[in-house]
Amino acid sequence: MIQNIFSRELGIGENLLIRKNSITGTGPDTGKRVSIVTGIHGDELEGQYVCAVLAGMLERESDCLSGTVDIYPALNPLGIDSMTRGIPTFDLDMNRIFPGSADGGIFETAAWEIVQDITGSDVCVDIHSSNTYLTEIPQVRINIDTAERLVPLASLLNMDLIWVHNAATVLESTLAYSLNSRGTDTLVVEMGVGLRITRGYCDQLISGLISLLHGLSMWTGPVLEVRRPAVARDREVAFLNAEVSGIFAAEAAHWTELKKGSLIGRVYDPADGRILQEVTAPEAGRLFTLREYPVATEGALLGRILKGEHNA
Repeated sequence: MIQNIFSRELGIGENLLIRKNSITGTGPDTGKRVSIVTGIHGDELEGQYVCAVLAGMLERESDCLSGTVDIYPALNPLGIDSMTRGIPTFDLDMNRIFPGSADGGIFETAAWEIVQDITGSDVCVDIHSSNTYLTEIPQVRINIDTAERLVPLASLLNMDLIWVHNAATVLESTLAYSLNSRGTDTLVVEMGVGLRITRGYCDQLISGLISLLHGLSMWTGPVLEVRRPAVARDREVAFLNAEVSGIFAAEAAHWTELKKGSLIGRVYDPADGRILQEVTAPEAGRLFTLREYPVATEGALLGRILKGEHNA
């Protein structure tokens, strides 16, 4: 059932409308609820496909579903419509205004209503793509303060990596932080690249979401065997940054095993063709983040390596 959770008239003859599809199964009522959220950033579209396929599956096989799955396909519909990361015109990152305010401006109020609507879910999965600059393997990112209770849930999602961040790197103004601080277990998924749909990654997550429902005793249909993810802390991640500005061309494939010193890519001077930097692996490991957009300025992120040996 499609429901409006926030609606406001805008001064340009448009309407800001945020909706959810609430799907209740016909199986034995467990009283449980899972929320699937995406579209906070308008340039992240992987979650759009995941929501579409998952909603169709749950509607067709509602007899296998017990409890309710709430699907929020577009929390920032203005950004999605205009292909902009933030809220257009206002240059505002929506994931920096949570939990919002009941008596604030229009977008603060929208953020407040979103948090109120999702709060109380047994689990919320907040799906993000990477931005238009980087491509990411399917992963879950978790605050170290919530790792004890969230890592077991994240392990059900069929991801390749669970990255546990230090508390200092977690922004308190995000949707995930706001929900976790209210007792609603929230997992942040990152995968793919901005403004694109990586079908293989999306299908991988869809299988993981069904696995999550099964693990919560909400799904009795078929479940695929899920991957066993690597679990990494910040100290186990190496960052690769551009030392100079230029054009970056990757030589290593995404998510490949690297030896220390392996060539990952080169930064070129486009004017005379000189190689300005050879980007090599500082340690052995797997390349789980890789720059997609070739223009790189000094200091720009070119990739990340998960240190150590890990099976694909």
